Amino acid sequence: MGKRIRVQRRGRGGSTFRASTHKRVAPSQYPLLEVKEYLETTIEGVIEGLVHDPGRGTPLALIKFKNGKTCYTVVPEGVHASQQIQMGGKAPVDVGNIIPVGKIPEGTIMCNLELHPGDGGKIAKSSGAYATVVGHTPQGTMIKLPSGKTKYLNDYCRATIGVVSGAGRTEKPFLKAGAKFHLKKAKGHKYPRTSGRAMIAAVHPYGSSKKSARKVTTVSRHAPPGQKVGLIAARRAGQKKRRRK
Repeated sequence: MGKRIRVQRRGRGGSTFRASTHKRVAPSQYPLLEVKEYLETTIEGVIEGLVHDPGRGTPLALIKFKNGKTCYTVVPEGVHASQQIQMGGKAPVDVGNIIPVGKIPEGTIMCNLELHPGDGGKIAKSSGAYATVVGHTPQGTMIKLPSGKTKYLNDYCRATIGVVSGAGRTEKPFLKAGAKFHLKKAKGHKYPRTSGRAMIAAVHPYGSSKKSARKVTTVSRHAPPGQKVGLIAARRAGQKKRRRK
């Protein structure tokens, strides 16, 4: 009898697989306001400081507004501590300002977009990410997402002008396995990971030294945890073949 596979051990919720969430600073989101509070007005604020958030690829900015509200948001490139920023429909289109997408001109690059007014920001928050305003229509504002797809958003959704800082982070090599380990540890990811085929048959369904006798990688959605590995409830097992014209 072999030991439990990684999927089973992770599902149990032990400390090995848990992220160090107690070290994190705060969620990145805009302050909760009514639409009428920021749509036709401007709320001034100042960036109190830039802080590192473990497990996040970009710093966080602590913003304190004059109405007494504070929030942490992702930092766009070119923003610095003690910088004055503005939030609202009358705010100028400057890097760091928070403006409803319906008031942002076409072609403007922005980040930390809300999917629905008041949700705090959901799109384009990773380092180097940004979205672009394509146009304003009766359906809403058309946005080009970081993936390249387009989406219509409510005109009242807020966004920060600029590109998320830390764009070159992924280009720097880790150099040591320890650096990669600590990054994964902060995110709650297991590292290093071993493929199932590299294991012995006693500890994984795909494990065996006989590589030719490979087990089918598709598995039922209702399979038990020790068996549910690979392509779960897959409709097809590989890439779709292109038809020759």
